[in-house]
Amino acid sequence: MDTVALSRMQFALTAIFHMLWPVLTTGMAIYLVIVEGLWLKTKNPIYYHHARFWAKLYVLNFGIGVASGLPMEFQFGTNWAPLSEATGDFLGSILGFEGAMAFMLEAGFLGIMLFGWNRVPPVIHYFATIMVAFGANLSTFWILAANSWLQTPAGGTFTEGGKFIVRDYFEAIFNPFMVNSVAHMFMATLETSLFVIGGISAWYLIQNRQPEFFSRSFKIVLATTIAVAPLQIYIGHLSGEQVRHMQPTKLAAMEAQWESIPAGTAADWSLVALPNDKAERNDWELKIPKALGYILEFKPTLSEAVPGLRDFPPENRPHMVGLIYYAFRTMVGIGFFLAGLMGVTVLQWLRGKLKADAIAQQRILLAGWIFAAPLGYLAIESGWVVRCVGRQPWTVYGQIRTVDAATNLPPGNVLTSLSIFALIYIVLFVTALYFGSRIIRHGPNLDLPIPSFDAPSLPPASVTHQPDQRPVEAQQ
Repeated sequence: MDTVALSRMQFALTAIFHMLWPVLTTGMAIYLVIVEGLWLKTKNPIYYHHARFWAKLYVLNFGIGVASGLPMEFQFGTNWAPLSEATGDFLGSILGFEGAMAFMLEAGFLGIMLFGWNRVPPVIHYFATIMVAFGANLSTFWILAANSWLQTPAGGTFTEGGKFIVRDYFEAIFNPFMVNSVAHMFMATLETSLFVIGGISAWYLIQNRQPEFFSRSFKIVLATTIAVAPLQIYIGHLSGEQVRHMQPTKLAAMEAQWESIPAGTAADWSLVALPNDKAERNDWELKIPKALGYILEFKPTLSEAVPGLRDFPPENRPHMVGLIYYAFRTMVGIGFFLAGLMGVTVLQWLRGKLKADAIAQQRILLAGWIFAAPLGYLAIESGWVVRCVGRQPWTVYGQIRTVDAATNLPPGNVLTSLSIFALIYIVLFVTALYFGSRIIRHGPNLDLPIPSFDAPSLPPASVTHQPDQRPVEAQQ
């Protein structure tokens, strides 16, 4: 029972569970902006009913995300106090910005978005929906700015006592990893949300339930993924290039590369392997000849050397190489699968196979979308495993080791809180599945009254004051 290991397990549990919920809220909020905008433009009631139906799943994820996110931030004070003390001048500000600037913006306008129908003009309601989407994605910006700083600290100096002094906040926020990290996560949340909406729509279509309604949402999702899926793969490649130059130990772990590869070599790429941390080698490996150069540089020979894990002291490189290796391949494999599914579906669309009266016949294709619905979550969780486990043994890369960042707590205390969190999260997960399945089973309510595009009138008063009709003398 090691305190650091237990604290890492607790943070991993809370992070992995929490990540499930804001993923859908940040991406689905953009979808809600799209369908409500289409309603305002076309006056077609079907888009209004789309906004009302999908907003139910949005608010469910929002509530679970809030409940599961609070313990994450509290851990910086309870389990990672030395880290907070050393980096609080920057991380404290950034996390404060996320809570006060982004989360409160989203939460403040959420009430108008959910309950403002028929109470505010449609344009004002649409503005509230835009603000909810903006606030949700602004949270992504601040969280990724903070985490990117842990990967590539910039904008200040560490004192001899180990405390980070901020010299330039903009340089710290826009650290080398930040732009690609924010873009990669933004695309990941949007792509995951689109495939969740598409998968739910496919479930209805394969049962031939409300085909007109759900073929519309399916096509909106498909039209959006045409741009999102390929762009996500390209941004992921750019992030990999940054890892290669700024965190070479992480790249070596991602590829289970133990020996260095000199420049000018047409290196093979490891497809599957059995990494052995203790022996510092792969017990078994299947390689694709001369493929590594194409993956890293789009050409057969490498122009720069690729260091191996043995080039670094054991205390300065990540362990659990097998976890990092397969988490990376899971993320990449899912990304290409989703892009391929999108391509096949677009082809069927062009062939006229996705019309509302014929789409139910595409059962294999629709089953593929149902299968793909949860894969985006798995890809995101795998990506964060690569990002954070691959950063080890550093919490602040190259500056603060994880063993020095953890609070010196009795292991039993951490084990107790870890067990309690696990129990609570199981309850929250089951609750979310129950209410989410109820929303999906019931389907959209197409009988909801359509709001008027005129300014709403004030409701009549319960007691109307009637002027006194008596003569002035009687009144006196």
